Amino acid sequence: MTERPPHRTPNRRLAALIAEAGFSNAGLARRVDQLGIEHGLDLRYDKTSVTRWLRGQQPRGTTPALIAEVFTRKLGRRLSAQDLGLDACAPVYAGLEFAGTPTEAVDIVSGLWRKDSGSHVELRKIAFTPAGLVVPSRDWLIGRPDERVARGELGPDGTGRVPLQGRITVPRQRRTDHVDRVGGARVTAGDIAALRSVGELFRALDHAYGGGHARQALVRYLEHEAEPMLRGTYGEATGRKLFAAAADLTRLAGWTSYDIVAHGLAQRYFVQALRLAQAAGDRAYGSYVLVTMSRQAVYLGHGREAVQLARVAQQGVGAAAPPAVLALLHAAEARGHGLMGEVRACTAALSRSERALECARPGDETPHWARFFDEAQLADELAHCHRDLRQFRAAAQHAERSLELRAPGFARSRLFCRVVLATSRLALGELEQACSLGAEAALQAADMRSVRAHEYVAEFERRLEPYRDAAPVRGYRDRVAALG
Repeated sequence: MTERPPHRTPNRRLAALIAEAGFSNAGLARRVDQLGIEHGLDLRYDKTSVTRWLRGQQPRGTTPALIAEVFTRKLGRRLSAQDLGLDACAPVYAGLEFAGTPTEAVDIVSGLWRKDSGSHVELRKIAFTPAGLVVPSRDWLIGRPDERVARGELGPDGTGRVPLQGRITVPRQRRTDHVDRVGGARVTAGDIAALRSVGELFRALDHAYGGGHARQALVRYLEHEAEPMLRGTYGEATGRKLFAAAADLTRLAGWTSYDIVAHGLAQRYFVQALRLAQAAGDRAYGSYVLVTMSRQAVYLGHGREAVQLARVAQQGVGAAAPPAVLALLHAAEARGHGLMGEVRACTAALSRSERALECARPGDETPHWARFFDEAQLADELAHCHRDLRQFRAAAQHAERSLELRAPGFARSRLFCRVVLATSRLALGELEQACSLGAEAALQAADMRSVRAHEYVAEFERRLEPYRDAAPVRGYRDRVAALG
């Protein structure tokens, strides 16, 4: 007697959403496969796979989360696996999800830290996706603040109530000095101060030696120190500060990943930093994360997305932000316009940035992360924009001013600006000076673990190619060859 296959209920929710999105079965399968590639997965679904899902078969692993992300991107609203009639599963470890709750945000970002601190080299190969910028930035802009981030607060009787699976709670003894933080130790002001200090240390290393110098140590610190704190015990005020510090370190992990051109990984760090900033209740820092994402988009040639991210940041933080913050946001928009050759829009955004910075005063409450945006940084932004607009004389003037004002500790920024100056001198016909500046930049890059620094130099060398037989260029190549 032949055994019948188990009865399955047709998935009407999935069918309705397929119809709403206008997908064919093959089209949905193709999108899931493409999204899998972004996450380092080789899935190979086809229209027959979708037919099985519609008949009630449950896809395995992280596939339900990927399917939900496909519909989220297409329909412009947050959808979960359960909304599609699929079984819940763990978030995609390198996902672009903007978590619904602070607890979910901790689960997603800690999974990312753990994977990145191990031997999962495929994480560094994940592709950057411009479409993945839309939903997180929109959710940040229109999302409501988290009402509560406190976790396991101690009651008046000295016991704590630690949430488990959302609703069930169990009592816990008051912390002693030697309680393991993984078990829910209380987070102190000293813990948060330590996170801040570590952030400043890694930031200085990044500026001076490149993102590849200590990136892995930063990620391990997040895994072994920040995650236990986020899963510890804290009240509302401490919790907000903790999420703010974690957001800052996570953004920095993304920035250092960006500097070694692990662009897909960096993008995911930025999205998670944005969500942690929301849990912190810090709109201004969220705008800074969006500006960071905008800069990455510029670097990868996505000018339109860069402008949109900068404008979302401006809208989200409002006109009451400190002048240095506003200057930073307008400069980021200008870079996007410059990349696209939009002269009037770029000039207008630069003017807004200059006016905002002129309003800055020493006594302003400028956030620590925005203090780098000074006259030297503004001159750097102007130089990059004028270079992109092929206004090379202006670009050279601003690059020279930035190099005069910029502190030596910002070695990588100085290198980038020197290459902009070299490029501008080359375009102005000053070949010997351009080669001299380019050789200085190449010498700096040789001492840095920054792929971006090497790419800046390589781009300058491509511009030298039409002059390859000229004596200054031969001299440049000889100097660079000696570095090897």
